Amino acid sequence: MKRSIELRMAVVAAVFVFAFAMSGLAQVSKPGSPRVPSNPTQLTSLRAPSAPGTLFIPKSSQTQTPPAGHRFAANTNVEVFIPHGLRPEETPPFPGYGYETPASLGCHYGLVAGGSPTAACNPNSTTVDPTGGSKTIAIVDAYDDPSAPGDLAWFSLQFGVPLTVSQFQVVWANTANSSCPVNLGEGVPTDYSGGWELEESLDIEWAHAMAPSANIYLVEACSDYDSDLQQAVLVANNLVQCGQTELNLTTGALGKCPGGSTGLGEVSMSWGGSEFTGENASDTCATLDDSCFTATGVVYFAASGDGPGVIWPSTSPNVVSAGGTTIRRDPGTFNFEQETAWVFSGGGVSAIETKPGYQSPISNNQTAFRGVPDLSFDSDPYTGVYVYDTFPVEGIEYYEWLIVGGTSLSTQALAGIVNTAGSFALSSSAEITNIYTNRTNTAAITDITYGYCGYYMGLPTLSHWDYCTGVGVPNGYTGK
Repeated sequence: MKRSIELRMAVVAAVFVFAFAMSGLAQVSKPGSPRVPSNPTQLTSLRAPSAPGTLFIPKSSQTQTPPAGHRFAANTNVEVFIPHGLRPEETPPFPGYGYETPASLGCHYGLVAGGSPTAACNPNSTTVDPTGGSKTIAIVDAYDDPSAPGDLAWFSLQFGVPLTVSQFQVVWANTANSSCPVNLGEGVPTDYSGGWELEESLDIEWAHAMAPSANIYLVEACSDYDSDLQQAVLVANNLVQCGQTELNLTTGALGKCPGGSTGLGEVSMSWGGSEFTGENASDTCATLDDSCFTATGVVYFAASGDGPGVIWPSTSPNVVSAGGTTIRRDPGTFNFEQETAWVFSGGGVSAIETKPGYQSPISNNQTAFRGVPDLSFDSDPYTGVYVYDTFPVEGIEYYEWLIVGGTSLSTQALAGIVNTAGSFALSSSAEITNIYTNRTNTAAITDITYGYCGYYMGLPTLSHWDYCTGVGVPNGYTGK
């Protein structure tokens, strides 16, 4: 007997109905019996803000050290900007603040009629959301977010993004080879700090915002360690390829999709960590490495990171590496002025991965190794997006509407845009080749030619590809 995704439908449906019907959804969900993630003693990092307010970086977004017996531990890529002098109830996305909405970014990236990279696209007055999307986006994260269905419902209701109960499902990757208890009914633990839950809220809300008609699965790993994330990626592969987990409910054994399965879509991974020996192995995903990102019909996305240098799996040649930009707006009118590199966007050259064939045409990377990112999107928390999250993050309760940035945002948004474009390449390599082929096509890609990033801010943006923004940012759905 195989465990199908329908097993949690009744629970998810009930939460969705409640979310749409009750204003009480805004109450914070309390975590229960949390599992302690790696490095719980790390102090929260605060970076000096360039605008009035506080930049908050959760513990989960700091580098995680793999424990004994593991080669890799992942961190999230989310940062929260808390404006100075605003009480939490003043920060929802109502007129008066210039932070980004699905409509403003849909306009700016040419995803809606009348939108363009140079239009005003004012967040306080732009109301037309992106439409479209189909097939599947499977989002892989660590730990359980019990508030995910209700938060997505409330986010969608606020912005008028269509959502049906059957479009979104939470799937636990608690296989027999995971670190979860043998009793499969106990599910996946929560992250006591709330950082991974915030990551998951951002991920599902902005993937859905860019592809509102796609089916979205939130695949939750038992921890942020390599062995559990590997199981979650395998589950996500199955969900895209054949629409079910292929998880045996009795034994916990994870099977493969039946021969002839023709499912298509994206697997999106906002997390990352330090490169490690063996990441470029080809062992058919016996361990977490590049070979896990080769399922037929699946295009993989990963965040390039929120600091100087590179992280894996973004450096894998089998994923689309998602970088970050800053959207500059007039501080008085909030109309668009310029898009530049985000100074803290991850980027550079892998120390392990060799340069893939699709990067051979670019002249800005003269090394023999993989350069990242490939494509970018708004990620600066100071020019961030609204995210609805009711799971408390490190004691900051009742901040239900948050202004969030990080390359996690670009990862999910780009996965949604590529999904809506509808080409559904059979591999990441085919998708990235298409992106690089169109890098000089202004009807497909907007080249970002201003800004710096990296160590000592020494890396500049260059024509048609660079270590800060890749080939640039999307302009509509052409070439994707």
